Amino acid sequence: MTISFQHVHIKTRDVAKTVQYYIDNFGATKKAEMVGRGWQLDLHGTQLNITGIITEQNHEQHYGIEHMAMVTEDYPGTLAKLRENGVAVLEELKGDKGNRVAFVAATDGAQMEVIEKI
Repeated sequence: MTISFQHVHIKTRDVAKTVQYYIDNFGATKKAEMVGRGWQLDLHGTQLNITGIITEQNHEQHYGIEHMAMVTEDYPGTLAKLRENGVAVLEELKGDKGNRVAFVAATDGAQMEVIEKI
């Protein structure tokens, strides 16, 4: 059996605000509109599906995700941009290799992890 990664689905109360968050802060680009539902974004090769609660789905649905992780070669510059954009830095830690790691707020209770590439 072959399994491969396909997408991360983020369910949000405000699709437009969430789409703009990932574009402005992490360089995502719009891939395709899911008419009447939301957008597919390309986040550096990872597909993000961003929608609200989908009424046609009957299983229990929740807003947000826990976190997604991004690696950056410019940790100070990345955090400065996030702060400039009003993104809350929730916690900064040292990674296993001595690198810096930050958890920052995203929309609807989700978080992004920013990892310093060393």
